[in-house]
Amino acid sequence: MSNLKENFEQAVKESKELSKRPDNETLLKLYSLYKQATDGDMPDDTEKPKMFDFVAQAKYDAWKNRKGTSGDEAMQAYVDLVTALKEK
Repeated sequence: MSNLKENFEQAVKESKELSKRPDNETLLKLYSLYKQATDGDMPDDTEKPKMFDFVAQAKYDAWKNRKGTSGDEAMQAYVDLVTALKEK
């Protein structure tokens, strides 16, 4: 297993143990980086959430905006973000 993958898996674990809950914007960033790192680009046939499902819409948009980011780039960005959050 690559060092990056190990660091990513550790960061995922640590993200659930942060002493302070991140704000919603940061949570969306974590979500979208995780989805991009684990699933890659959002499939083109993914249905957009209903208009009044604001949380689902925000998640959809956040992940969709990561299109083209490689899995390794997303993993490293996730690790960097969790590291920064731990230092706060």
